[in-house]
Amino acid sequence: MRNNADTVWLALQEHVWLALLPVLFGFVIALPIGYLGVRFPILYHPLVNTCGVLYSIPSLALFVFLPVVLGTKVLSPVNVVVALTVYTVALLARTVADGLRSVDPVVVQAATAMGYRRVRRLTGVELPMALPVILAGLRVATVSNISLVSVGALIGIGGLGQLFTRGFQLFYIEPILVGIVLSVLLAGLADLIIVLVQRAVTPWTRAV
Repeated sequence: MRNNADTVWLALQEHVWLALLPVLFGFVIALPIGYLGVRFPILYHPLVNTCGVLYSIPSLALFVFLPVVLGTKVLSPVNVVVALTVYTVALLARTVADGLRSVDPVVVQAATAMGYRRVRRLTGVELPMALPVILAGLRVATVSNISLVSVGALIGIGGLGQLFTRGFQLFYIEPILVGIVLSVLLAGLADLIIVLVQRAVTPWTRAV
């Protein structure tokens, strides 16, 4: 760490944005898709099946295949961002749908009786009630992305995965250990932040 602090710091920074940018994009895309799966029940099962298929695609294969589809360079970070966005949508679209489906119909009916129209009912009642389920899925997606970014090092894209490949190439365990420790700490910190946000925005779910 003393001799390679700058290299490790740059790898950590790259790992953070490669992992978390897709979470942001995926969350924004998954919200309307998940809502449509609830708004039109006929779409729910196709949505669940499609998400399952997308998430089952091996990450390395997707990283390699995307340049053909997107017309990007093989070493472009865009490939990792797009691939992880796909995985995030696959995880969160179903989670959003399940969260909205978990809202008590009596609560929805009461909001409708009080004059809440569809958009206001969704943003003011249904989404807040579904947040615990949605944020639980967001935690899984975030930690999963932090792990999957390391796979990108196999095709020459940065992040902490560079420390793994360097360690293997040099038969030197220290970079591998540093990469593992930082990956675990980063995943733990991201998970903790989401838990704290959840506690702040859903105070009614706190244990007594």
